[in-house]
Amino acid sequence: PTLTSKIQLDAKGIPIAIATDGNDYLKSPVAERFMRASGNVTWQNKVESGNQPVTGAAFYVSQSGSFEEIGLLARALRDAPGRKLPLLPQGEADLQQLSQLKVGHGESSRQVSLYSIGGLGFQPTSVWLDEDGELFATFDSFSALVREGWQDSLNVMRAEQDAQEARRRTAQAHSLRRAPTGPVVIEHANLFDAEQMTMRPGTTVVIAKQRIVAVGPDGSLPIPADAERIDAAGRALLPGLWDMHTHPYLDSGPLFLAAGVTSIRDMAAEPDKPALLRVFDTGDALGPRVAYAGIIDGRGPFQGPTKMLVSDEAEARTAVQAMRAAGFGLVKIYSSMDPKLVPAIADEAHKAGMRVGGHVPAFMTAEQAVLAGYDEIQHMNMVFLNFLYDKVQDTRTPARFTAVAEHAASVDPQSARVQAFLRLLKQRHVTLDPTLVVFESLFTDRAGVVGPGTAAVADRMPPLVRRSLLEGGLPVPDGKDASYRQALTQMQRMLMAVRSAGVPFVAGTDALPGFMLARELELYVEAGVPAPEVLRIATLDAARLVGLERELGSIAPGKLADMILVDGDPSRNVGDVRRLQLVIKDGALFDPDALCRALGIQPLAATGR
Repeated sequence: PTLTSKIQLDAKGIPIAIATDGNDYLKSPVAERFMRASGNVTWQNKVESGNQPVTGAAFYVSQSGSFEEIGLLARALRDAPGRKLPLLPQGEADLQQLSQLKVGHGESSRQVSLYSIGGLGFQPTSVWLDEDGELFATFDSFSALVREGWQDSLNVMRAEQDAQEARRRTAQAHSLRRAPTGPVVIEHANLFDAEQMTMRPGTTVVIAKQRIVAVGPDGSLPIPADAERIDAAGRALLPGLWDMHTHPYLDSGPLFLAAGVTSIRDMAAEPDKPALLRVFDTGDALGPRVAYAGIIDGRGPFQGPTKMLVSDEAEARTAVQAMRAAGFGLVKIYSSMDPKLVPAIADEAHKAGMRVGGHVPAFMTAEQAVLAGYDEIQHMNMVFLNFLYDKVQDTRTPARFTAVAEHAASVDPQSARVQAFLRLLKQRHVTLDPTLVVFESLFTDRAGVVGPGTAAVADRMPPLVRRSLLEGGLPVPDGKDASYRQALTQMQRMLMAVRSAGVPFVAGTDALPGFMLARELELYVEAGVPAPEVLRIATLDAARLVGLERELGSIAPGKLADMILVDGDPSRNVGDVRRLQLVIKDGALFDPDALCRALGIQPLAATGR
């Protein structure tokens, strides 16, 4: 994104005029305007326009604003009565001061304060102000912004912010996680047998601590005298769901559980990531189980978000060894990797018992990547790009999306060339990670309208999160709307060709944590995959791919107690996985409605659906 903002403030430091111009990440034009005058506010951005009367202080939150605005909001909240302010177009923000630090730079020093802003998303937003109330720093898992010249202070501020946020997450976990003191018995369940892909009505499951100890027909099992008994009343009991393509961070953990996703694969981890997310398993923070794929890329202007950057074979092999030492199961290659290094990466990974996959690097085809040692291909567009190499070779940019959007219809899944490629995938035991929900958004979402992928959940989201779902997808050239929409259908046709060829695929989203998995599964069913098979893909098949099928993936004696109770029958309507009644991870019980409320999400029961 390249943006220029001009902001005019009133005497209290609240914006009364904002003009932002430029382009966003996907190169869509940005021309956002906000104005407050004569007791009215007007605004226009890429997703909405409006006007309304306003009295008293209120803060407009830009759709495509600059980092500076978070500092302005924090300062305005600091000076507001009760440290609260209405937000425009909707919502309310509040502020808490968490701590103060004295930071130094040469002979200079500043007093900086850490604040927490609530009301902007699922979790509070942290921001640092100096003694004058000016923005000093803001950072999260993905990016950091700090006053120029004070970069050396970032580590001490990060340590303090991490400690404060850890206290919040621990308190949240202790209030929402319930560890039973004795056995738990779930009776009268309609259990999904992931091995057989069938439903088993009238089933009882006995759980003791972290494990499933017995599964059988109602009335066939001894019930411990001190057991907590849960009447499933015919509802569906499924293994906990897996999302096999995620980018988790500490505050995203509760989102997965609130959507019934008890296990995930982190698809862009670095060697220090497992230590960071270990709190999901200790109970000091809410979150799913995590399997790890390490990301590696080549240096350059489009390099991926990782410190694991390599330029020669020695560096590449060393990076793979570091990933293996961290316990990773997959090496994910990113788009700027030199294709000549792929065979060495695959060789080193395979010697260590690891798999290799990821994006197909620029100036390389998927077929070449498979022949060089790929065990997985991430994202369905990479399959299509294999047959569009004459149109785009440099896939480091959004061209890897736009070329497929425009030309997917020219790739016939039943053609001899495609079928030969699918046979190669089958022969080489390659697994596909299609992430169709990403492409549904990119190809079919239009600015200002809730897209089909988020339609089932958008109205439940916090106001500013819902607003972000109106962003739209790729900018669509004139006359290309139909081809962009058709590209998703063509991807679904390709998925069925993949299935018919015997090539396995897993369910991953690369999207809004937790809540997009149900839509990914629906897209498979819409393509023609039977719902029971889709449920197995999202449970047992996922566990098998990461080597955890002895512990997870099905509800069977001896396995870990990860499961979800659903009001409905997902084997007939896979979207019923959204109708959560209970989430169990590691034997601990979670109320999905309570999780949602803690995240500012409206519980499903409150919507009347």
